[in-house]
Amino acid sequence: MKNTRVTALAAVSLAAALSLTACGGDDSGSDTSSKGSSTSNSSSSNGDGKSEAGSGSGSSEAGKQSGSGEDTKTEAAGGTNKAGAKATFCKTEDLAIDARDAAPDENTGRIDITMVNRGSATCSATGFAGVDIKDADHTSSPIERGQAQPRITTLKPGDAAVFNLAYEIDNSGESLTSPTHILVTPPNETHTVTLKWPAGAGDIKGAYTDVQVYPTHTTK
Repeated sequence: MKNTRVTALAAVSLAAALSLTACGGDDSGSDTSSKGSSTSNSSSSNGDGKSEAGSGSGSSEAGKQSGSGEDTKTEAAGGTNKAGAKATFCKTEDLAIDARDAAPDENTGRIDITMVNRGSATCSATGFAGVDIKDADHTSSPIERGQAQPRITTLKPGDAAVFNLAYEIDNSGESLTSPTHILVTPPNETHTVTLKWPAGAGDIKGAYTDVQVYPTHTTK
């Protein structure tokens, strides 16, 4: 009976010991796994965090650079239009316009039409102005363009551009034209100003279709 109790007690003790060992092994394994997992997660988190932060930063920087690049391109293009194309076209209301006789000799008629930028901003007067000549009989005739390429004509406040009308002078005294006014519409504008035909300008030989207008250019 005593032996049976001892044996039973020994068996219980052994089972308890085995149970404790097993539990200890599980705890140790769990701790190691937990630490490993924690370390792994921490590393992954740091790695992912850095990767994501790096990616985010990179994307952000790329976005900024892309945006900056686009802005630069836009500004560059805009600069081109401002210096040449970005500058808005001069408005008629901002231009002081007059006409004068500039004939170089008795046979060559030339009228210079000057436009001064009286506005507060730089503008472009590049191209051909629209020109009509009004006759004493109250009719108006559009003037054709001469064969010349427009030149970039950018006007800062106070700068002037000039274009001219060219024709052959009729010295016979039998000219068929009697011009009284010049109607000028600056390049890329729709508003027109009316100027008096310059006093002393030679008579036009032929018809108004024989007069030609040339593109603007700066006076500097």
